Amino acid sequence: MKTQAYGYAALATFCLGISPVAQADLKPISDDAMGEVTGQAFMQVENIAGENHDFTRMTLGMDLETRVNVDDIQVGQIDGGTDFSASHLALGHIARADGEVFNGRTYNEGEVIPFEAQRPYIELAEDAGGLAGFRLGFQQARGSVSSHTTSFSGAMPGLKVREEVSGSIYDTALFAGEGETATNYRASHIGIVPNGDEPLSCVSGVNCAPLTNLRSIIVGDEGAAEGEVAFTDGFFIGFQRDENVAWQSLNGANTISVGKGVFINLPTNMTVDLSQLTGDGVDRLRTHQVDMGTKLF
Repeated sequence: MKTQAYGYAALATFCLGISPVAQADLKPISDDAMGEVTGQAFMQVENIAGENHDFTRMTLGMDLETRVNVDDIQVGQIDGGTDFSASHLALGHIARADGEVFNGRTYNEGEVIPFEAQRPYIELAEDAGGLAGFRLGFQQARGSVSSHTTSFSGAMPGLKVREEVSGSIYDTALFAGEGETATNYRASHIGIVPNGDEPLSCVSGVNCAPLTNLRSIIVGDEGAAEGEVAFTDGFFIGFQRDENVAWQSLNGANTISVGKGVFINLPTNMTVDLSQLTGDGVDRLRTHQVDMGTKLF
């Protein structure tokens, strides 16, 4: 048996020894030939100087379309509360009926209307103490976000409320609860920002409503035509160790100063009627193959 094994080994060694070997030399490429090559790096790394922090942004050269459902999510559970708490969170949705139009395209019942995201990035914030925070975002994002949210830390820039009788359009603010003032930390309600010198406070059913009434929103900027939704570069989720981390807008023109913990930035161009927001609430888009209805389940 040993003799046979040695024989097989010798035969294998001999065959490997006479097998052809591929050889190649690296040769320099001319400038003219290099000029004909086109492409894009898979990852782009930027170093950005800030006032109190230095930032490193790593952007991936990829695009995606998705529809995602998450049954239950809690982020930032500390000090007896939760920075973000939601159930039945969904990105993207499904057409509820034939002829449903989103962003200029018509969908049939049951077709997926995806959440679109281009060039995702991870950004780190550092100071003398080390890593002060990081955020995840997209260079371009557009689509629906649905949830049953009970605690929210962040902002919803661009969300407006219309008072039907006067026709007045108001900006919105997040509130810590009934009778509370505006906050972007662990909010449970959303309502209008009054004009003039009126006090900013939440009176549920009058000028504000629980966040659970805002069942679906469309992330994106105002499009060129009515009913169109343009991509936004402001969608991100940040995690901060300390207060006052100033995340820069992607074009470097502005900063968003955020506090300790979780911060979710959800830009939208939606306008909601006050009576709808404080009444039955904004209908939930269809987010499951089996339609669970407009008021969640």
